[in-house]
Amino acid sequence: MAELHVGDVVTAKKFGPFEHNFGGELEKVYENSALVLIDDYNDADSMTVSEMNRRAVVKNGDIKVIKAAPVPEPDPDEKNADDAEDEKK
Repeated sequence: MAELHVGDVVTAKKFGPFEHNFGGELEKVYENSALVLIDDYNDADSMTVSEMNRRAVVKNGDIKVIKAAPVPEPDPDEKNADDAEDEKK
């Protein structure tokens, strides 16, 4: 399974009140699940999506990444600044 990151565009398997699979963007990633901002869903699920405020917590195993968000590389200058602050303490 691919590692999940905030901003990834994903599809998720239907569960609970959903009649169809749905898609969206990851808002928050937890240890075993993720919060999906739902923006792609079947019209039959529109009431469910509305009741859930366009968000659903989904198990990581039920998520498939469609488009990965760019993961910024750490800035080496920031690391050096953090190390300098730690040395001051």
